[in-house]
Amino acid sequence: MTPIRVVIADDQALVRTGLRMIVDSQDDLRVVGEASDGIEALELLRATSADIVLMDVRMPRLDGVKATRQLLARPGAPQVIVLTTFDLDEHAFAALQAGASGFLLKDAPAEDLIGAIRSIHSGDAVIAPSATRRLLDHIASELSVGMTKPDRFARLTDREREVLFEVASGASNAEIAGRLFLSEATVKTHVGRVLSKLGLRDRVQAVVLAYESGLIRPGQ
Repeated sequence: MTPIRVVIADDQALVRTGLRMIVDSQDDLRVVGEASDGIEALELLRATSADIVLMDVRMPRLDGVKATRQLLARPGAPQVIVLTTFDLDEHAFAALQAGASGFLLKDAPAEDLIGAIRSIHSGDAVIAPSATRRLLDHIASELSVGMTKPDRFARLTDREREVLFEVASGASNAEIAGRLFLSEATVKTHVGRVLSKLGLRDRVQAVVLAYESGLIRPGQ
């Protein structure tokens, strides 16, 4: 089995060392490079193939938000997990808007980090949907609600709209299946179609879009 290739970008050497030890302790994960800021990360990723980037949101020279935006503009770019010190960090939301697949607290347990890398790589689930919702509720007043026109949802079927709403509410496939009386396999198919039709990378981006369009309101 080919290991999931991980790049670590953080300006603190001790943090990078700790993350490397956690990642390399798993047979199916491997650190293929480290960077101390966004510029180094972008340069490294021009020469090194990776599947996942663990990106510190606050770094010198080029922060994690700008680095994420520039990286994901490249074809075939790896997925990005943003690292932050607290879960109500506005910079974390900016990184999600830039295309990051989720965010994780730096003090999260090792098993959460490992699980997050595997989940994001498989495309199966969003990282901590409740945390994502809590962050969006916190900074909702700064969102440009309505900037995404509802017409964008016109290509969705009624069922796909229902599934999108549930995804945006932070529900897992199992929870959606229970609420809509569908099988998990059917839900997974619907989620895939929604993401494809709306041109979204993953479920986190669906949450962001739902907030920006007004489909989901703070505290809903």
